[in-house]
Amino acid sequence: MEKEKTECCNHKKWQNSKASVSAGTGAVYCLGIIGAAVYYIQTAPNFMGGVVGVLKALVWPAMLVYKLLEFLKM
Repeated sequence: MEKEKTECCNHKKWQNSKASVSAGTGAVYCLGIIGAAVYYIQTAPNFMGGVVGVLKALVWPAMLVYKLLEFLKM
């Protein structure tokens, strides 16, 4: 009986730590999107450039990975 309690408590502890790591990475990703949007909007020559910049800010991680793989020739 004592062993079952210990296993149950360890399982819950692992679940909580996994959720906190996931929340942290989501926050960093969100800050990256906001930062990219601010950058693209500031450098936009006109309104349409700003709209395209916001769209680019949403997909910048995909562009980054694509360019990295292109550079590494994978």
